[in-house]
Amino acid sequence: MDVLKISPSDTLAVALKDLPEGTAIYVDGEEIKLIEKIPAKHKVALKDFKVGDSVVMYGVIVGKAVTYIAKGTCITTQNLKHATQEAVNATQVYSWVPPDVKHYQSLTFKGYHRSDGQVGTANYWLVIPLVFCENRNVELLKEALIDKLGYKVSGDFTLDISSLIEKQLKGASREELLDSEVILTSDKYSTKRFFKNIDGIKFLSHEGGCGGTREDSTTLCQLLAGYINHPNVAGATVLSLGCQNAQVSILRKALSKLNPNFDKPLYVFDQQEEGSEKKMLEQAIKSTFAGLVEANKLERQPAPLNKLTIGLKCGGSDGFSGISANPSIGYTSDMIVALGGKTILAEFPELCGVEQDIINRCIESSDAEKFLTLMKAFEKQVIDSGSSFDMNPSPGNIKDGLITDAMKSAGAARKAGAAPIAGVLNYTEPAVMPGLNLLCTPGNDVEATTGMAGSGAQIILFTTGLGTPTGNPVAQTLKIASNTVLWNKMNDILDVNTGTIISGEESISSKGEEIVEMIIKTASGEYIPKAVGLGQDDFIPWKRAVSL
Repeated sequence: MDVLKISPSDTLAVALKDLPEGTAIYVDGEEIKLIEKIPAKHKVALKDFKVGDSVVMYGVIVGKAVTYIAKGTCITTQNLKHATQEAVNATQVYSWVPPDVKHYQSLTFKGYHRSDGQVGTANYWLVIPLVFCENRNVELLKEALIDKLGYKVSGDFTLDISSLIEKQLKGASREELLDSEVILTSDKYSTKRFFKNIDGIKFLSHEGGCGGTREDSTTLCQLLAGYINHPNVAGATVLSLGCQNAQVSILRKALSKLNPNFDKPLYVFDQQEEGSEKKMLEQAIKSTFAGLVEANKLERQPAPLNKLTIGLKCGGSDGFSGISANPSIGYTSDMIVALGGKTILAEFPELCGVEQDIINRCIESSDAEKFLTLMKAFEKQVIDSGSSFDMNPSPGNIKDGLITDAMKSAGAARKAGAAPIAGVLNYTEPAVMPGLNLLCTPGNDVEATTGMAGSGAQIILFTTGLGTPTGNPVAQTLKIASNTVLWNKMNDILDVNTGTIISGEESISSKGEEIVEMIIKTASGEYIPKAVGLGQDDFIPWKRAVSL
């Protein structure tokens, strides 16, 4: 098959491989001669378009023609501009047919059971600064703890410049320096952890906590509370300067609201109160070590799959993401929902153009209203800053066939599968309703994954068509490639290849089931995602207001 028409109403098709000018393609029984080359992942017009005509893909409007577009022409930024259809109230009663999950209903994962009923897929300790002024002290604690306790990771190699120094001292030429060996092979994962039941100590350095609005500081505290209360977290050490906007009292209030029965060890140190930096760090490291001793007593025990909360994210997307990787994790999401678990779809700018589908799928009308309110407020903020949602596609997205934001969004939305929407969450709100939840975050990869983990995602499924190493400190991140070329080139940072769907070797449902199996292995500590093994602990809180 040369091209794929995704929805019956589509007026575009996706080229599944490079198609030379003059190639005859067949869509719905009609032969179309290509009047120019169509690169793989790009879209071909299935009809003639006049200026102003709407163009449909994934069954929704993804743009309008800005020039005459002849049938058999490649869709580009020169002939198509972003456009969407207006969303209205729900137009139908939504129904869906869940996938068959009988085989999975009796399966369990081996997780860490918390006293409040949550179950972790990992067991981490957090070290958190309440304000950027404490980042240096967090780094000092990191230097003291990571290597000695066996948590240093570097992937399957390390970089060592010893040979460069040695040759330079001997007067080496530039060519001799470039010929030096600086990559040393090493064990991929540490096997000498001092605490066998502690999967890692994570350090959440950031640039917030003061110098901005009170709203941003409160939001930061709510986000950090979500991380401390996270099922994958055993306890936390918090460093405060004392005078910052993000006060300890705000953090404690956020924790109490989030979980009135919160009982994890939480050690808070205020530098201005303690006096000397040396004294504070000494107390912090001793308390942390003692906390690790207690947390290490917890061991993995079987837990039902309905205890899982799975994040759904895409980044570095390409023209195949919407037909391979994204629908695959969409099927996985439907399976998790059918099993009684929770899934979280974030990045609201990448729901632009599919608002009507979202509205139609909301179980509660109040969630549909909340979704539209959050979307409109977000878009207004973007416009007020001098930008717009249609500037969302990156140069890499466009180069690989995602021409408009609506086109990108329609493909990104396939990560949500077909399940009804059980809840709509503002940033930092926890996912409490079983089923598919929407979370308001930016499309920015790390801001979105940071937000999903803060709302309770234990594992994040991250699809990519171009390749990205993004991970998260507490939510294990599985990377799913949309195409086999990427998989062969960058599988050192990837976990699953869905390019076999493009080649016709596998189906979306079989790939979705494979990903569920990998989730279970990851949740049980039997598989270490590449992002975890590489120590890819990306953490960027969403700064929604201005600096003062």
